[in-house]
Amino acid sequence: MKLNILTQMREAAQQLLSKGIPLQRVFDRPAPAPAMRDINPPPPNAAPTEPPPAAAPQPPPQQQQQPNPATHPNEFAQDILNRMGIAIDLGSLLHPAPVAPPVDGAQFINGSYTNHAGTRNYKLYVPASYHGQAMPLLVMLHGCTQNPDDFAAGTQMNQLAEEVGFFVVYPEQNANANHSKCWNWFNEIDQKRGQGEPSIIAGIAQQIIDEYPVNERQVYVAGLSAGGAMAVIAGTLYPELFAAVGVHSGLPFASAQDLPSALSAMKRGVHRATKAGDPSQPIIVFHGDSDTTVHPVNGEQVMAQRLHHHRGARPSVQSGAVPDGYRYTQTTHIKPDGTPLGEHWVVHGAGHAWSGGSASGSYTDAKGPDASREMLRFFRTVS
Repeated sequence: MKLNILTQMREAAQQLLSKGIPLQRVFDRPAPAPAMRDINPPPPNAAPTEPPPAAAPQPPPQQQQQPNPATHPNEFAQDILNRMGIAIDLGSLLHPAPVAPPVDGAQFINGSYTNHAGTRNYKLYVPASYHGQAMPLLVMLHGCTQNPDDFAAGTQMNQLAEEVGFFVVYPEQNANANHSKCWNWFNEIDQKRGQGEPSIIAGIAQQIIDEYPVNERQVYVAGLSAGGAMAVIAGTLYPELFAAVGVHSGLPFASAQDLPSALSAMKRGVHRATKAGDPSQPIIVFHGDSDTTVHPVNGEQVMAQRLHHHRGARPSVQSGAVPDGYRYTQTTHIKPDGTPLGEHWVVHGAGHAWSGGSASGSYTDAKGPDASREMLRFFRTVS
């Protein structure tokens, strides 16, 4: 999913100039709120996508007019980028949100890990409440175009770390590994134990365990979009390391082997989801049913993979609504012994964005239930 961003930005600029809009006028005007844009973008010249399959219908999209370049130049520029399939939030590029300083006594530490598969940087949040005691560890995998600071700001996971008391580590994808900074969940090498990016992510978690008093029974991995897909992979390949998995707008294990099959899975799900080994950890899944980037059937298939090995699990369905926000359906799958195996949250009307997230980060939607808080609740319940 590599993008030649500079070339495409030049094309966008030429379209602006052809409309008689000076680029400086675009840059000088206030930026719009971050858009819920594709953070797992198709490459340039990708074939047009087909409508979603009938098995997972979506409401018909509303016809939208292109913004007027004379009165809304900033929105017009963003619309051009969107139509070109470029996953860039122009507003956040021109007016990046400041990184909130850690709470007094807390640390947000830069680190790095290297093994035979490569090197990745990371940021580790150590809460102010840490005084040498054992704590859980959560590995958070960002989506395409994001970074640890952005993902931490949007999910507000560091603030929850202060409330609950746990370490959070944010591995960062290298632009040399993927130009859009997507985790390469669709490469065959990156879906094998002891190889590729899963080995790096597991290595980062183990490095934190070696350096801090982590409760090794409470190590979790979660992610958004490409990061959600990679969280599924990491959890599947390293069940002895990760006690539970959180997936937001992700895809099932082994859903693609290359870029064409990745694009197909994103748009219509997997024809037949691979039965992934014996993924025994509990899993919590969030997905918006209006997600046009990663079709919501993928969330169903993530859960179906887990249920395949636990046929005795029974579902319990609850519905609710966020005040002045979205309605949601929460399905909890309970094992015969009464312990939860998984939760599947469908956020009705939500797109491809972290549910309940903060506008201080990209690709969030505050109108949904708080995915960060619900994931932590689930993790603490199952371990």
